[in-house]
Formats: sequence, structure tokens, C-alpha cells
Amino acid sequence: MAVDLLLGLQWGDEGKGKIVDVLTSKYNIIARFQGGPNAGHTLKFDGIKHVLRTIPSGIFHKDAMNVIGNGVVVDPVVFIKELEGLDQFDIDYKAKLIVSRKAHLILPTHRLLDAASEASKGKAKIGSTLKGIGPTYMDKTGRNGIRVGDLEMDSWKEKYRALANKHEAMIAFYNVDVQYDLEEMEVEFFESIEKLKELQFIDSEAYLHQSLREGKTILAEGAQGSLLDIDFGTYPFVTSSNTTAAGACTGLGIAPNQIKEVFGIFKAYTTRVGSGPFPTELFDKDGEEMARIGQEFGAVTGRARRCGWLDLVALKYTCRVNGVTQLMMMKSDVLSGFDTLKVATAYKYKGETITHLPFNIEPENVEPIYTDFKGWSEDLTEMSEASQLPKELNDYISFLEEELEIPIKIVSVGPDRKQTIFM
Repeated sequence: MAVDLLLGLQWGDEGKGKIVDVLTSKYNIIARFQGGPNAGHTLKFDGIKHVLRTIPSGIFHKDAMNVIGNGVVVDPVVFIKELEGLDQFDIDYKAKLIVSRKAHLILPTHRLLDAASEASKGKAKIGSTLKGIGPTYMDKTGRNGIRVGDLEMDSWKEKYRALANKHEAMIAFYNVDVQYDLEEMEVEFFESIEKLKELQFIDSEAYLHQSLREGKTILAEGAQGSLLDIDFGTYPFVTSSNTTAAGACTGLGIAPNQIKEVFGIFKAYTTRVGSGPFPTELFDKDGEEMARIGQEFGAVTGRARRCGWLDLVALKYTCRVNGVTQLMMMKSDVLSGFDTLKVATAYKYKGETITHLPFNIEPENVEPIYTDFKGWSEDLTEMSEASQLPKELNDYISFLEEELEIPIKIVSVGPDRKQTIFM
């Protein structure tokens, strides 16, 4: 069997959690391959909204196993609180959730380092979520990190103390006002570690290879979005991991030739959280309406998302980088009521018209060139079949399919798992 891959094609917040939840019944295993608790995957069903940060989005399906891969960074404190939030739903996560021994741990001092580093940048802040993600990946590449498997070794606390001491020296070097009580933070951290050790730790690459040999189906679940990829995103306003398809290979130990379908998820418009360039961003009433109707606030941070028209230049780029085979368009219902829709089909870049994503998309270099579309007024949220969709939306979909040369297989018309139309 092959591995299917699901990832976001914009700056995150595309609705990956909902689609994983919708698709999970087709898979035996759901595996997270990168990122950490800066992700917020929102699922809604039975009138209840759930936000998952580290746990794969298949946890609510009784027959699916959920794997946290080696490419994920785990904050034990956040993770245990997330597990405790599942207790009310009678989920046997000790049987359904397994963690790679090679996944790295976020320490309390990683979060403090994150805050000190961001504060030291002043106006040049990159918009970090301050969850300690960046410093943890820095320790990973610097070969200083502590991994889940280290918790099974007798010397792990000595290793922890040496790294925490190093971090405190680095925090002092930044010379910014970061107030903290590490001893108090460590009480909760070590308690969470003991609860984490109650879960099953696995050699995840061996587990996944054996699962494939047994004919099991696997869905790899990405976090954040492709435009936040450390290599291919809008650097330096990016995350610290590879959010593109290549990250699934390194984050799970899966060979490229084992990946079959690549599901790319995008919103019918564009949003971004935090700092960084955003060519199609709106500063008018249309942008305000998108934010209000779409309830555009970060699932984890609560930060307001910036809103703008769909950027087809960027979307083509991420489709190519990821080798997307099927598309899912989210939040089409949010655009109901707009008389005219715009799609950026090219850029004016340093006086030249281009249709590819250039090295720098800061506003002084890039001006979007738009194509206009007639909007629709119908309420999509009660629709359940493709035949019910308004002509204007079908025209919008057909244009995108023709430009991207990839079929749009799912159109989401609301946050609930039932509000999903298979095209």
C-alpha cells in the first residue's frame, strides 16, 4: 500500500483538521509529520468544536491509529492538557495514540528562549507563536536536543539539566526583560513527562514500514501551510520545519516512491497570521467582511488573521512544489454575498508582468494583477450536493481547475464535517 499526504497550500489555517476528520474512515493510520503545538487543527461535529494541537486529527475515529512522527516537536505540558481535554469523550488514547522515540521535546526553557529572541528583534519580529518551536528545532539541528526516546534512559535528567543551564545563559545574553520562575515551570513539566511516559513509544519508521507491508492505509497529516515552509516559504516569516510534501518523508521515514495521492487544501480566499508579506491582503470593508463571516482568528493563539483575495500565483507555486494530485477548497460559504470576487492571476514585479512566485514578494516589489468574477448570493451552508451549487461558484471552481490543472474534489460549505461536498 502507499501513503497519502494531506497538507495546506497557503499560510496555514486552511482547514486541514476538518478534511483529515472527513477522510479518516478510509485510513487505518493518521500520522503527523512536522510542527508542534503552534498548529491548531479545528474539527466540528455533533455541535462540538474541537481544537487539536499535537494529536493527529483521526483521534475521534475509534478504528484509526494515530502516530506522532519523528518530525514533530512535543511540548509535554501542552500535550498532556490536550489529552485531558479528550477524557470527556471517552477516548482510549493510550491504545490509539503512539509517539515516535525520535520526536524532539520542547523544554520550558525553549519557550523562554523563544520569548527572549522575539523581544530582542523589536520591530523586526517575525510573529512567532512563542511556543518554543524555533529554539527546539535549532537544538535538533545543533545536535543538542532531547528526544522522546531519551526519557527511557537513566541519564535523561542530567541531559535535561545541562541543556536548560545552557538555555538560561543564552536568555541572559539577549539582555531583555523576560521574567520567569524556572523551578515553578519545571514542576508542571516533570509531572507532564511522567504522564507522557504512560503512552506507547515506538520506532515509528519501523512501525510504518511494517504497516505498509501488512496492507494498511496511511494518511500523513501536515501542519501549518506550504508558504510557511522553512525552505520554500516567505522566509524569514516562516515556521521552523518543512511543511511541504518533502517533510512527510523526513518527518516519518517514508520513501518518496511510497507517496501516492497528495491532497492540497486551500481557502477560497487567502489569510495570514502574524508578520510577513501578503500581496493580496485587503484593508477595506471586503477584508473586514471576510474576517467577520469566516471568524478568522487563530485556533491556538486567538490572533486575528489578515484576509485577502485568492492568490493564484502563490497557489500554483505550492501545487508544483508539493506535486498536488487533488485539491480541496475550503470556506467557499464565506464568499457568499460578495458582488465581485477577485483572483490574483499575475504579479507586476519590478515593472515586469510575471506568473511565478519570485524571490521577494514584499509590497515595494510586487503588485497583484487581478481577474474579476461574478459573485454569488446563495447560502451554501445547507447544500449537500454539487448539483445545488450556484453557477457562479461552479464557474469559479472551473477556472481554478483549468489554471491549476488539478481537479477540485471537495468543496467545504461550513465548519461541520457534514458540510462537505464531494465533487
